[in-house]
Amino acid sequence: MPSIKQELEPGEVDLESMEPIALSLQPEREVPETLAVCDREKEVEVGKEVDNKIGSIVLTLRDKWFGIKRVVEDTLLHYGCAGKLEKTRAYQVWPGKNVFFFHGRLICGPDPRGLMLTSLSIILSSWIFAVYIGEDVPKHSTLIVTFSVILTILVLSNLILVSGIDPGIIPRNGQASLEEVEKFDHHCPWIGQCVGLRNYRFYLSFVMLALVFFVYIFSFSCWRVRQRMFKYGTGILGMFRICPETLALISVSFAGIGFLGGLSIYHVYLIATNQTAYENFRQRYVDSKNPHNKGILSNFKEVLFVALTPSKVDFRAEVTPRL
Repeated sequence: MPSIKQELEPGEVDLESMEPIALSLQPEREVPETLAVCDREKEVEVGKEVDNKIGSIVLTLRDKWFGIKRVVEDTLLHYGCAGKLEKTRAYQVWPGKNVFFFHGRLICGPDPRGLMLTSLSIILSSWIFAVYIGEDVPKHSTLIVTFSVILTILVLSNLILVSGIDPGIIPRNGQASLEEVEKFDHHCPWIGQCVGLRNYRFYLSFVMLALVFFVYIFSFSCWRVRQRMFKYGTGILGMFRICPETLALISVSFAGIGFLGGLSIYHVYLIATNQTAYENFRQRYVDSKNPHNKGILSNFKEVLFVALTPSKVDFRAEVTPRL
């Protein structure tokens, strides 16, 4: 059967009679690897040059700023108008190993661990007493707890005073050592400070008040244990399960009373004979008369009631600036 070919209208194209034409794209040119490496090296070099220029600009600006600041300081110092400039204080260049707080207003020993341990023991004992023992007191519990808090504040205040003021340092050749403390008594590891002429009375106050504090909490702690033993019908071993915190407080208080009691008696003897612990330990007046002994009443008056001597070192004094 003959094929009938349809006639095409004007403008139409016979797709069947068209021959396929292969389209070819122009291949991309490959960039040589050496050229790419050179471009990267140029970029790195340019970046380094920029960084160097920026760094040199910053250094120049900094040098100019410090130069201007130096000129201004010298001018103000020349005309006596440098009151608001930063000043170098004596405590900042002090050759000793003391630690200063509040811009030289408090001077502590080189090792604060003893001071921290003592403070923590007092605060923790006071907290346990107020929380556990004060609640068991049937009458006047608020008054009893308040008095313990007042004792705690007094003890801590004297602890700060004895450990934070100048004990009587005598500067010699720009250095300070234990032997260069005026009327040196001893170095107390529990406060981390030397005890000398200027802080000895605060040391005595701290020891006496701490003794009263531990006697106070020891008494009420023993009372609480006794009440619990009658209430539960058990012995001391049973108290470890019922109120272990009270037994711990009794142990700490008992140790504190023994230590502070002996220390208080010893220092009362030293005051009565007008000698320091250092002199007594070295037995300086065993074979000779103590020239400082003026009688018991005069000795107590000299130690406790004489006005506090001013410090021989002004740790907040301005150091002469280097021009």
